Amino acid sequence: MKRVLPFALLLACSAPALGQTVDSEGAKQLTDNLARYFSKKPFEIGFLKVSVEGDAYKLAFDFKPVVELLAKQDGLKLDLTPYTLLTKPRSDGAWDVSGNLAPEGSMEFNGPQGPQSMKMSIKGGKFVGVYHPELAAFSSATSSLEGMNMTSQDARQRTEMSSGAGTATMSATKGANGGVDFSMVQTIADFAEVITIDNPNSGQKIPLTVKSPEFSVDAKGKGLRTKPILDLLAFAVANEDEAKLKANQAELKSHLLTALPIWERIDGAYSLKDFSVGSPIGSFGAATLGIAFGMDGVSRNGTISYGIKASGLSIPQNLVPAWSVALLPTDIDLNFGGANIDLDTMAKKAIEAFDLNNNPPLSADFGDGLKKDFLANGPKILIGHSTVQGGGAEIGLEGDMTFPDGEKPDANVTIDVTGYDKIVASLQEAAKTDPQASQAFTGALAIKGFAKTLPDGRIEWVINARHDGSVTVNGAMLKGPDPVVEDNTDQDAIPGEGNNGGAGAKLQP
Repeated sequence: MKRVLPFALLLACSAPALGQTVDSEGAKQLTDNLARYFSKKPFEIGFLKVSVEGDAYKLAFDFKPVVELLAKQDGLKLDLTPYTLLTKPRSDGAWDVSGNLAPEGSMEFNGPQGPQSMKMSIKGGKFVGVYHPELAAFSSATSSLEGMNMTSQDARQRTEMSSGAGTATMSATKGANGGVDFSMVQTIADFAEVITIDNPNSGQKIPLTVKSPEFSVDAKGKGLRTKPILDLLAFAVANEDEAKLKANQAELKSHLLTALPIWERIDGAYSLKDFSVGSPIGSFGAATLGIAFGMDGVSRNGTISYGIKASGLSIPQNLVPAWSVALLPTDIDLNFGGANIDLDTMAKKAIEAFDLNNNPPLSADFGDGLKKDFLANGPKILIGHSTVQGGGAEIGLEGDMTFPDGEKPDANVTIDVTGYDKIVASLQEAAKTDPQASQAFTGALAIKGFAKTLPDGRIEWVINARHDGSVTVNGAMLKGPDPVVEDNTDQDAIPGEGNNGGAGAKLQP
């Protein structure tokens, strides 16, 4: 899906179909519409050609001209199969689009670590969708494949990836506040990846095998500014000449501002079942593993979120002492993020201030001003409610971090534990025979001494660390503020008295 959409998105440049007759004149019109956004160069070199095929237009991509251009670059080789899309005008102004999922082929080039190569093949890949120029997006689309193989290699690593059958569906509608709301769901069966790492120091090859019988992706977004982004693309094509671009930079700024906030919100999640990683030291795994990510667009008070959730965790037991196996986490739910993120002020000030006639376009001290404005909005680093379960106990965690002085942070973290006595009892029993467990048992008792017992039996630590260096736990001072650093530059002071013999500032008690 990811590989075919950049090609299919070319249709974003076409005008509404309105049930037009498919003929040579229509093919020319479609070519002109595409050239407005991607220039005439792809058509002039023969990379892309629009022609009539029955009651549809055929978009044929021939990679040979691209290969010839790339051949001029030392060590770069590209071999891709020809690729075509069929698009048919509809009476409602939309376009039916169909084709193979993606081209197949290989690539070789010289990278930082020496020669690199990549080869990809897709079996039974198909794509079908309905493209709406009014949305500048596919209102509906589906793709499928029977299987896929990809191999990449460089001097230090070889990766062989394969999958079984997969499907994807996507849809888009007009957003309530402008732009496009979209959703996409994708599933792939029998995902497998074999990574072989060459150790240049020892000459050993370290194999890693990643597997999951079911891999899925679920993404959605609100207010994606598809049409302003395309207008910006058309402006870039029309102003490829540097002098012309400088002369029209006021229009460029207008296009950039219109495209904000780029999107209102985008959220995505990856999920794997029966996930495993095989390694020379044993197998790591999880019954379920999920990663979620979300981000607001360019706004005054944006947020960002990131989460990792897993159940049925397992690791090679030979990696840890036997007494600790029962205490290992089996389920985790970790959540992090940020709030009060002011990208809007930064973006608008940068757009207003840049001048392409200057080198650099933004002044050297402009970044310092942006940083000051960003911190003035009070951004926060957040630890959302997170849990770690294992050994009959559950550890909860949440907190935040702010920057009141613009440099050093204030941090607040609350930790609570259910079943702490079970942890202590397990350590106490293991301490009878294992010195490491004895040390852990002593530490667990000491830590409990700072805890507060809640009405439901949980024990809790509220930790506050201030930008002055002080730390309190449940209101009790654990560490005082850092010593104040003073710089005594008295030129009349005797070396070793007051000015530390010229060695710099002294820490004052």
